[in-house]
Amino acid sequence: MSAVALPVPGVRVGHWTDPVARTGCTVVRLPSGSVASGEVRGGAPASRELDLLVPGRLVREVSAVVLTGGSAFGLAAADGVVDACEAEGIGFPTAAGPVPIVVAMALYDLAVGDAAVRPGRSEGAAAWAAAGSGPVQTGLVGAGTGATIGKWRGPGAARPGGLGCASRSAGPLVVAAIAAVNAAGDVLSPGAEPDAELHGLARAPGDRPSLGTSTTVGLVVTNGRLDELGCLAAAQGGHDGLARAIHPPHLSVDGDAVVAVATGEVPATADQVRTLAVLSFAAAIRQAVEA
Repeated sequence: MSAVALPVPGVRVGHWTDPVARTGCTVVRLPSGSVASGEVRGGAPASRELDLLVPGRLVREVSAVVLTGGSAFGLAAADGVVDACEAEGIGFPTAAGPVPIVVAMALYDLAVGDAAVRPGRSEGAAAWAAAGSGPVQTGLVGAGTGATIGKWRGPGAARPGGLGCASRSAGPLVVAAIAAVNAAGDVLSPGAEPDAELHGLARAPGDRPSLGTSTTVGLVVTNGRLDELGCLAAAQGGHDGLARAIHPPHLSVDGDAVVAVATGEVPATADQVRTLAVLSFAAAIRQAVEA
């Protein structure tokens, strides 16, 4: 493991990790007033509240984002984060009190470690409680604990993935990315050419990865001031960065999803943030594997 700074003020990250069962979850606590949107490009997503982030919906703000292992089971980790937000009075204001808006995205790690152990309510609460403003622990930690890559090449070809973090800036504007990398594809070094032989895709259908056994999920967060459409463009930039760093990307067995969050401290355009999101998300994916 290693640690990487997350230079966006007010954003805090915490993990819950089970290195024996090889699963975990990561919680990103967001400043009040953070605006978000997101996009799914993979064919096998497991998510919570992503429809709420479509531009034009009633709620513009999110309280926290959860990245988790455990496939659809792991989405229960968001319940613990909702409980913690409620206890602190955090959420969308309603007549009956604040309602926490917690977005969650899960990856499939059940085929490694102990499939009976998955992040749940108490594990999500533990990751929330562990969230701090210091450097983010990366590697086989949190949502990246049981992550693997290279599964498109067939059984036995998988290698460790992980959770990565990176950032890029232009003057006072900062765009950071956190990625839990559990791709069916390979992670490419900068400038590397993809494998032209397409080993995995050339295999007979019965030898290809099983549906839902992969997924890279992540977060782009900026101190820039964007509306929901600008955040959607930033999330799309994150996916573009994913496609630079992973080959092949967005397969039917990947549930690839990216959420983008703007804390609103620095004037910015959607194009500025999207450009930096491409670079930071690709770098976060590579850092996950290096860590």
